[in-house]
Formats: sequence, C-alpha cells, structure tokens
Amino acid sequence: MLRPDVSPTFPSVPVASPCSPEVRSQGPRYNFGLQETPLSRPSAQAASASSPPGTSGTAGDRSGSSSLPGHPLSALPPQGKELCSYFRNRRSFAENTHASHVMLGTSSSSAQDSNYPQILKSPLCAGIPQRSGYKSWTPQMGYSATSSSAVSAHSPSVIVAVVEGRGLARGEIGMASIDLKSPQIVLSQFADNTTYAKVITKLKILSPLEIIMSNTACVVGNSTKLFTLITENFKNVNFTTIQRKYFNETKGLEYIEQLCIAEFNTVLMEVQSKYYCLAAVAALLKYVEFIQNSVYAPKSLKICFQGSEQTAMIDSSSAQNLELLINNQDSRNNHTLFGVLNYTKTPGGSRRLRSNILEPLVDVETINMRLDCVQELLQDEELFFGLQSVIARFLDTEQLLSVLVQIPKQDTVNAAESKITNLIYLKHTLELVDPLKITLKNCNTPLLRAYYGSLEDKRFGIILDKIKTVINDDARYMKGCLNMRTQKCYAVRSNINEFLDIARRTYTEIVDDIAGMITQLAEKYSLPLRTSFSSARGFFIQMTTDCTVLPNDQLPSEFIKISKVKNSYSFTSADLIKMNERCQESLREIYHMTYMIVCKLLSEIYEHIHCLYKLSDTVSMLDMLLSFAHACTLSDYVRPEFTDTLAIKQGWHPILERISVEKPVANNTYITEGSNFFIITGPNMSGKSTYLKQIALCQIMAQIGSYVPAEYSSFRIAEQIFTRISTDDDIETNSSTFMKEMKEIAYILHNANDKSLILIDELGRGTNTEEGIGICYAVCEHLLSLKAFTLFATHFLELCQIDVLYPNVENVHFEVQHVKNTSRNKEAILYTYKLSNGLTEEKNYGLKAAEVSSLPPSIVLDAKDITTQITRQILQNQRSTPEMERQRAVYHLATRLVQTARNSQLDPDSLRTYLSNLKKKYEADFPRAEQDSGKTEE
Repeated sequence: MLRPDVSPTFPSVPVASPCSPEVRSQGPRYNFGLQETPLSRPSAQAASASSPPGTSGTAGDRSGSSSLPGHPLSALPPQGKELCSYFRNRRSFAENTHASHVMLGTSSSSAQDSNYPQILKSPLCAGIPQRSGYKSWTPQMGYSATSSSAVSAHSPSVIVAVVEGRGLARGEIGMASIDLKSPQIVLSQFADNTTYAKVITKLKILSPLEIIMSNTACVVGNSTKLFTLITENFKNVNFTTIQRKYFNETKGLEYIEQLCIAEFNTVLMEVQSKYYCLAAVAALLKYVEFIQNSVYAPKSLKICFQGSEQTAMIDSSSAQNLELLINNQDSRNNHTLFGVLNYTKTPGGSRRLRSNILEPLVDVETINMRLDCVQELLQDEELFFGLQSVIARFLDTEQLLSVLVQIPKQDTVNAAESKITNLIYLKHTLELVDPLKITLKNCNTPLLRAYYGSLEDKRFGIILDKIKTVINDDARYMKGCLNMRTQKCYAVRSNINEFLDIARRTYTEIVDDIAGMITQLAEKYSLPLRTSFSSARGFFIQMTTDCTVLPNDQLPSEFIKISKVKNSYSFTSADLIKMNERCQESLREIYHMTYMIVCKLLSEIYEHIHCLYKLSDTVSMLDMLLSFAHACTLSDYVRPEFTDTLAIKQGWHPILERISVEKPVANNTYITEGSNFFIITGPNMSGKSTYLKQIALCQIMAQIGSYVPAEYSSFRIAEQIFTRISTDDDIETNSSTFMKEMKEIAYILHNANDKSLILIDELGRGTNTEEGIGICYAVCEHLLSLKAFTLFATHFLELCQIDVLYPNVENVHFEVQHVKNTSRNKEAILYTYKLSNGLTEEKNYGLKAAEVSSLPPSIVLDAKDITTQITRQILQNQRSTPEMERQRAVYHLATRLVQTARNSQLDPDSLRTYLSNLKKKYEADFPRAEQDSGKTEE
C-alpha cells in the first residue's frame, strides 16, 4: 500500500547511493502514533558493517524490539529539509529493499543472527523444489481508494498466518488474517480433525494472496500433514515460512494491545487464552511490516475474533458445484449466485456479499433483522432510490481507511501523493455522511435505525471541520488523471504556506506556457492542434485530421514520438518535453510542501478517525441490503420463514431464471425431521441435479438475509451444506471419477451432523452396478442415523426399496411424457421437470435416451434384449409386510402431530380442521394395512 514505487525485480548488484547517509537520518514526517524507524538509529550503520558486500544493511536495521509499534520518534526532521535529499529516498529505498531481499534469501550467519524473520521465498524451505509460476514477491497494493478499485474488488489481497499445536495439542489450529485493502485483522482458533476440513474451508473462503507458516512445519522429509494438505489445495498461492520463534503468543498479545482501537478492545478478553491465534498474529504483523515497508499506527486496527460456530460451513467443493461465485462453464460470465444478487454500488458492498454467500449466517434473529430491512426498502420506494443514490457516491472506504492508518517508513513521491489524494477522498467520504443520515432519518426497522444512530457520531463533523480549515471547500474527488492532479495541487488553501503559493503560481504559469506554445505551433503550421494529457506522457499534442491536409503527407520535422490511430495523431516536441520536466519538478515541490501540511493535519484528526470503521461497516451493509432489494424487484421473490421444516412452495432455480428466456418450472419441497431423507429418481436430463442445486441456493439466499425464488418458503437453519455433484476426474491428484466420489462422500460422512443439509447426486456410478448399489445403501443407512436433511438423486431403482425399512425415507421422481415422433416413427421423451411422489415408473430410460441418439438401431435392439435377461435374473420384487405399513402410518401421524405442536400458527378452527384431516388420512392408511394383513392370512 504505502511501499514506495520499487520494481519487484531487482538488479543483481545494488548501486551505491551517494546520499544514503543523509537518507538514513530521516524519519516519518508526522507526529501521531509515531514509530521509530529502523533507518534512523545508529545500529543501522553497525548492522550494515556486518552485512554481505553489496547490501546496505536493511535486514540488520530491522533488529531489536524498537521496531515494534508504539515507540515514539525521538526527533522529527526539520520541515525545511532540502527537496533533493527528500526525494533521493526513492533510490536509497530501492537499494535497501534489494539488500533485504538478498539477506532473506541467504543462509549466512548474519542473516541467521538477525532478529527479523527468516523469510524463505521459495515454497517454503530449502530442499523443496521451486514450483512453476511461483512469485518471488508479494505484489504491492494500490494507493488510492477510488471507485475503479471495484474492478479488483475480489483480487487476492489477504495474507494468512497458520500455526498448529504440537504434541498433545496437535489439531488445535490458530489463524490470523489481514486484508491489505482493509485495516482489519481476523483471528480464529479451533480444534480440527485429521482431515483439516475447517482449515481448508476457511482458507478457501479467504482466498489468500499468501500463506505464512512456521519453518518447522515443512522440514524436508518430515512435513506436517497440515502443511502437506494446504500446499496440495493451494497450488497457486504464495507460501512463506518464517522461524518458529516469531510465532510468539506474548508478542501477539502486545501487538493487539498496541494496535487495537478502543471500540474493539474487548477482543483482548476473548483471545487472552487463545495462544495459537496470538502466535499467528505476531508472525503476521511482523511479516506485513516487512513487505509493506510501513507500520500500522498505534490504536488504528479493527481486530476481531471469529470462532467456527458463527456461520454455516460450505466447503470449497460445494461452492464450486453450486456455482456460488464462479460459473463452471465460463469463469468470465456472471451466471452464478453472486451474479444474480450482485447489484452493489461499492467495492466494500461487493466484498461483503461475497463473504456472506460463502459463510451464511446461522443466527435467526440477525437474519430476520436483515429481512426486515429488505422488506422496508421494497415497501418504501423513496428510501430505496434515495439510499442507492447516496451509496453509489461512496469510494472504497475500507481501503481508504487502510491507507490512512499506515505510516510509511520512507517519505517518497508516491507516499506524498498518496496521502494528499486520500485526504481528498476522506473529505469526499465525510461530506456524504449528512446526505446518508438524512435518507435514513425516517426508517422504522431496528437495523436501519441503528445505522442511523451510528452516523450521529460527532467525530465525523469534527474531522470534516478540521479538514476544511486546511483544504479548499471545492477540493473533491474527480474522475480523470489531470482533474485529480489539479485537485491535489490546489487542495490546500492559499495563505497557509507562502512557498506553496509561489510554487503553485509557477506551476500555473508553466501549464499556461504549454497551452500557449501549442497554440503558436497550431498557427505556425496551420494545423488543428490541441493540448492533451496522460499520466504516463504528461502533456502532449493531439490532432485529428485527414493525412491529405498535411504537406507531403507528413508532419513537420519538429514533432517527435509520433503515433497514429486512424485519423488521430499523438506527438510531442523537444521543447514540450523540457516544459513537461519543469512542470514535474514544480509538481514535486508542490506535493512536498502539501504533504507537510497534510501530515500536520492528519496528526490533529487522527484521534477521531476510528469512526470510519463504523461508516465503512454501515455503507457496505446498506449496499448489500439494497442489492438484495434490487434483485427482488426483478423477480417474484418471497420472504423466507425459519422453522424446523424445509418447505418451499413453487420454488425455482435463481440462476436458471437468469439464463433462460422463460421462467423455469417451479416445484414443491417439504422436508421435516420425520421425513428427512428424500430419494429422487427420474430419467437422464429430467432435472434432478438442477433441483438439488436449487434447494441449496434457496437455503443460502435465506440464510444471508435475501428473499428467495418461491411463492412461500420456510427453512431450518443449516449449519453445514454438503454437496456431491461433480463427476469429473482429477488428473492433478491422480484421482479417477470413482476415487473422487469416494473422497467427497468420506468428507461428508466425517463432518455431517444433525443440522446439515446434504445433497448427493448419482453416487457410485463410477464403479460396477452391484458395488455402486452396495456403497449407496451403506451411505444411506449411515446418513439415516442423523437428523440431517438429505436429498439423494440416483439411477439405482433398487435403492428406493430402503423406505420399507426406514419410515423417514420418501421417494419422489421427475415425470416424463411419451410422445409419438411422426417424422421418425418413434416414441420420444418429453421432459416436464415436475416433481411427483413415489419412485419413477420409467424403466430402461437410458436405452430410450440412446434410441433417440445416433446409436445404430441394431445396437439398441441387442442392448434391450440383454437388459431384459439381466433384469429377470437379478431383480426381485420386495413388498413390505402389513406390520411395516401399520408402523409407517403411526410414525407419520406422530411426526405430523409433533410438527404441528411446534410450529402451528393456525387459529383454533383451522387447527381443528387440519387435525381432522390428519385423522382421516391415518384411518385410511390403517384399514389398508389391515386388509393387506387379511389377504396374507387367507
């Protein structure tokens, strides 16, 4: 973020800097939350003396406890420092960075003795071969928080530290993560089983840029199982190992005490005894300080602890199968659940929506508060459009805050320009607080009222007033590099710094001279020249004309660096290049002096700046709720209820609705604790897989606070959502289709509980029929021992007979119709996509599908004959006994009565009618069982 502009690829030998001694004496130029920079201490020279030739001692500079946050700077440099030495920092920093890069890559004694982490930028330890495509440096984050960052809102920017307990504590995992775009650290500690499913799932959700682990986890020939699993599952992620001693829980607690803002310091009580997440955060912050070349100011970070029980768990395989974020056919299109719901206007809102889809809520009260908000937004059109208008004007507040709370270790052109830019963005953001507050003033729902209350924080006004004493009222965020450059130049009010006013007049004169020179050139050559600007080229000349107008079809020789696109010419001249250089020099002076004023201003407003955390949270949540409401206006979604039953009336697939021209066929679903296992049968392409995905997507939509595509819906909170749908093999892990099936089903069996939603599609078809049926039957019996809601789609009709033994099993199937194809004189299958009770009556539908394909008729006839013979030999009709039918009728009556007692909201008359109908159904089933018994006796 605030790391100076240094290319990640360094020359093999650094060039000595003539002014490096001067540079080392400088520190940060503002006096709030100041950090003693390692470059300002005498020990820097001592360390450099013992460094290998060609290095400038930066690795040594980082030694000692004074590099930790919270140490005051002994002396600020005088504000009148020479501009030359100020901007020469850029070169010396490039050399210092190269030096540290060299040091960290060696195993010399000086590197080993350094108190800074031993960072090995190979994957991840000596002796492990370098993986192709491995990046040797963590990419720098952008400086600004403009709306253009929405383009990269989901690009990886999270660094995660993972540590596991040793000995008896093996399986206890500590994790700490920080998003380089957002000043928030998330801590986790939990016990995991030998599959490390929770760790892998959490890492998949975080989608990290880089993973940090202890060097003891990857000892050659003795790597831990956790390390092996993570490297297998995250092949395209950068890995870094640092010495185990930097995973220090005491230091981690110190970091939290120093860096956590007052509003969130209750986290200390939560994590005091969570040794592993404290150890992880210690290593993480030390490493981030190194790669960013900046430190977080004291009391500047939001630090929170998240256990594994606050959200539902969706494993990465299920997220891929359900196409939550990425479409499996084309990763570039937005035919995903995220694409269906994403009408957010800010990068923060988009990020929040993504994380909510991957980790749905499990707290019914919180979900209903969100649903109340969506309902109010749908009912109040003025509120909806008013909020949408204000929210759309916000920039990336989280990234803005992240940049503001970091202190660069070196003052560079980029650091100066970044601070000025982001102060303008801060002013722009704070000016939107009042319009947002006015829009929310008359809201009724508790959550919106709470957000309105958070906006009444007086600190917003205090910060804005202080900014306006220094910054011009009309300085604001504008699109276009030249427009923003002008805003930055004239951001500070006049008469605050006399030298700044002179520099700005000089800059204005140069710009006017450039415009005047181009006008003179236009008159001289009688050409329609105009002044243009780009951040890369500075000022240049543009002309749109037909080449026949030019003498000899060529531009005058005075013009150089000519480029042509169709009839548009771009070029410059030697004089214009010189004037651009003068302009840049003047600009650097302006930025330098403006930066000094901005730093002084920041030191005054810094104590109040933490209110932006509340603002960031408010804006992103409102943006997501508006997005939910927007999605509802485009389709007939309904508000879900939460009971102990999964009941969907006429529900449809939300992604399919977006793709298809016509509305998808809707179906009913009714799953209770008494009938919690559904076996779904039907021909190929009848809609089984689509139906399974539809149920999961509706469940996720309900649990994130969105309306769902149905006429009515009721859901039981799912703590875990498992799917086994894909049938691809996996070459990378040398897994066949069947082996992949077994791995996925084993994961489900190990981790499922009574509150899970499990969707299994065509298990066991990767092996022969007998083994497939055997495996399916055994899996079904295991899952039937749980109270999980399970939907099991299969082509093994033999499996449907399991309902004879287990009364909580229901058979349903997708109907098809047979129509005569007059052109080919054959019978064709018409898919209705309608779900009906009972098992499918279709036999040999695979043969029928083959018949309508281009398979030769003789092959089809032979296949039919062989199938008939095998069926006669293998299949035996299994009929349930009358006693089983009687027990089944009693079981269903009992479960209906229990469910009615728990959830009924009927008035007394309606309840009486419902119970009467229930009694009649039971009496109808019971005599049938007795009749069957009489027939058997006869």
